[in-house]
Amino acid sequence: MIKTFFVLFLCVTTLTSFSQPLRLGIAGLTHGHVGWAFESAKKGDIEIVGIAEPDRAVAQRYATQYGFPKSKIYSSLHEMLEATRPTAVAAFGSILAHRDVVRACAPRGIHVMVEKPLAISADHASEMVRLAQQYGIVLMTNYETTWYPTNHLAFQWIKDNKIGTIRKIVVHDGHEGPKEIGVQEEFLAWLTDPEQNGGGAVIDFGCYGANLALWLMNGRLPDQVTAVTQTMKPEIYPRVDDEATIILTYPGTQVIIQASWNWPYGRKDIEIYGTHGYVFAENRHHLRYRFGDQPERQFQADERESPYNDPFLYFAALIAGEVKADNNDLSSAANNLNVLKILDAARESARTGKSVSLSKVN
Repeated sequence: MIKTFFVLFLCVTTLTSFSQPLRLGIAGLTHGHVGWAFESAKKGDIEIVGIAEPDRAVAQRYATQYGFPKSKIYSSLHEMLEATRPTAVAAFGSILAHRDVVRACAPRGIHVMVEKPLAISADHASEMVRLAQQYGIVLMTNYETTWYPTNHLAFQWIKDNKIGTIRKIVVHDGHEGPKEIGVQEEFLAWLTDPEQNGGGAVIDFGCYGANLALWLMNGRLPDQVTAVTQTMKPEIYPRVDDEATIILTYPGTQVIIQASWNWPYGRKDIEIYGTHGYVFAENRHHLRYRFGDQPERQFQADERESPYNDPFLYFAALIAGEVKADNNDLSSAANNLNVLKILDAARESARTGKSVSLSKVN
């Protein structure tokens, strides 16, 4: 089935002109990243036609903050879909809710974008991908790091054999902790609920490293996953981990994913070591690299061209057929289903203290 996932981007039920703002519905307002959608609407990139949010206090706060009409806010996703008939929906609720969004939207031919990760488990992700295939919709997963020009430049340099064969990848993601950085109360409530989020830092930030590793390794699952999780601040996070290290073992390559709510500052960076060089993508714009015997150098990367620099523009372009994506695309269903296979294995490894083999599902 993986071989056919590219049809999600080729066979769509509704084609929308990319020159027109995407008619977007919002499913939930409890994810702190939802502000990105309102900012995108301000720029005219999308048109928010309706919002589904049962928490009236949260809905009122966002309506006031962004001047959004309360008449376009509905208490359920079904109500919003029936009343507004959006072309697409962006999910900004808990990870657990993602499957229900696809269950509601796919049979209506409504395309779906979710915030990372795709789902709470590989079982949920598999059902979501199956529904997307069945009804011919785009199913896209958004990561902040997908839009970093540094990551794409590093990828191109690897393809150009600038650093040789990849031997080690080290990914660092996270921040001081969601409570420590002051996320919204409704966001914190489900981030720290193992039923709603699937875990703590291991899910919240472990998914970034899995997504990037699969991309750099051309979509291949690792042979083995080994993980250790800890809760260093049980007084703040009594129900979930706040520290996770995940090791992915490939023939000839090792990936170390360090996901944490204990960094002294926020970070999303990646180190890629090859047989004769390295590339460090330190943030969205800054790279350090060394090729062969040359001294280390630095590079400031420019933003990528539209729509490859923005999730909403890219989502709209996929729906309109303006761009095509393959199975190894960072936002693709194939990549993100495999992300959940890795995260499932990581949670199992951390629980049992044993490495988990994925070689049978490669």
